[in-house]
Amino acid sequence: MFMILHRARFSVSRALAIAAMALISAAPVAAEPAYAERARNMFPNADHVGALSGTPPAAEIGRGGRLMGYVLLTNQVAPIPAYSGKPISVLVGIDTAGVIRGAEIVDHEEPILVIGVTDDALSAFTAQYAGRSVSDKFKIGGRERPDTVVLDGISGATITMMVLNASILRSVEAVAESRGLPLAPDAEAQVAAATERMAAARPPEATQAGATALEPIWKEVWAERTPRLWLLGVGLLVLTVILFLQDWLTRYRRLVSTLRIAFLFYTLLFIGVYALAQLSVVNVLTFLHAAVRDFRWDIFLIEPLIFVLWSFVAVSLLLWGRGVFCGWLCPYGALQELVNKAAQSMRVPQLPLPALVHERLVAVKYVILLALFGLSLQSLPDAVRFAEVEPFKTVFALRLDRPWPFVAYALGLVAISAFNGKFFCKYLCPLGAALTIPSHFRIFDWLRRRKECGRPCQTCATECPSQAIRPTGEIDANECHYCLDCQVIFWDPYKCPPLVERRKRAEKHGRTLDKLPLR
Repeated sequence: MFMILHRARFSVSRALAIAAMALISAAPVAAEPAYAERARNMFPNADHVGALSGTPPAAEIGRGGRLMGYVLLTNQVAPIPAYSGKPISVLVGIDTAGVIRGAEIVDHEEPILVIGVTDDALSAFTAQYAGRSVSDKFKIGGRERPDTVVLDGISGATITMMVLNASILRSVEAVAESRGLPLAPDAEAQVAAATERMAAARPPEATQAGATALEPIWKEVWAERTPRLWLLGVGLLVLTVILFLQDWLTRYRRLVSTLRIAFLFYTLLFIGVYALAQLSVVNVLTFLHAAVRDFRWDIFLIEPLIFVLWSFVAVSLLLWGRGVFCGWLCPYGALQELVNKAAQSMRVPQLPLPALVHERLVAVKYVILLALFGLSLQSLPDAVRFAEVEPFKTVFALRLDRPWPFVAYALGLVAISAFNGKFFCKYLCPLGAALTIPSHFRIFDWLRRRKECGRPCQTCATECPSQAIRPTGEIDANECHYCLDCQVIFWDPYKCPPLVERRKRAEKHGRTLDKLPLR
């Protein structure tokens, strides 16, 4: 009997042990963080990658119980909004000696980086941080300085790289200071001072769990862009004077022609090629998303020249309509117009489309705009990809350094403009379509017309490069590029048929046309 009871107890104990082992083996093993593999690339000998914790949040990296350093995500430490309105998420590793072990972009929605900038280019940029001290100061491009590490930027994405650089620097300094990692004395003092400023300026509610309050980076960007802002301001002032004095200036054909060609070169070379301030329909889509989601001015202040240009365009839409931007401030439009003027000077035949075809094709750009807007409601990055219907990024931001289909498309449209002035602007440009909508609220109608315009005179309609004058004589403000050609004709007593007739009558009676009232 004893042996039976003993065996029974042993069997129960063994069953319980097996059951316990089964439960233990079935228990879920704690999954490693999503960034673990990237972290081990920065710390090749590490056998432990912890979870993000602490303030500011960072994860411990170690081997055999020995701490090797930390990894962090910049959007959780220094969430600086980029032009998309969202921070760029970068995984950064720093060791216990205060040395940056690596940096890798994890996630972003930046328009310039979505398409056109390769992963290799981004990796080459972030690789420049590896081996640098947390206390080093970095600058994107420019002259070498003893106290600053100059990084090679990415063409066309300078502002985005400045945001990324600030995110990395502020994040590693905050984590290093909070974990007691070595900092140079001057850098430590700077971090302490920055911490005091942040604490004084921190709002009552936290902006993000564990995130550090930051001074807006746009102030730094505006200071760095001051010379360009002055040049842009001078150009906009000159354009404003031209527009307000158009009734007087357009009486002098050669003066207006010279001013216009000079300003088109300014727009192409300064605004487009040098300042990289070509406006885009992507700006419109970004603004609409910010307006309905979480509007903040600092999202748009990050691009100072773009911000100033849009501010001027907003005012000009109310005073003159969309034509001021399309005819004077669009670098790609300026390129097309200059090519067309050069072609005409070489007597290249012009091939304007018949009025019936033209009126149908102008609707295409509105269809493109609606398609991009609808797509953006689902995915802004996808809309940015399809916004490549605008060749602006290819020509200016990336300087034709793209696969051949993009280059062929951009240059092909320019070639077409030699035969049909500003073909892209008239029929394909979604930005021009977007600007047409608010231009319906313009306050004034500055362009002069005569009662004879269109009935029977067709001089202005025939010579309008945008085909914006209807056969009945009215100017279609939706399609007008405000080139002022029709206004030059309006005041020309040798070209405007009604004025020619009046001049001849005046000369017949020994009078000058200046003494006759204009109707």
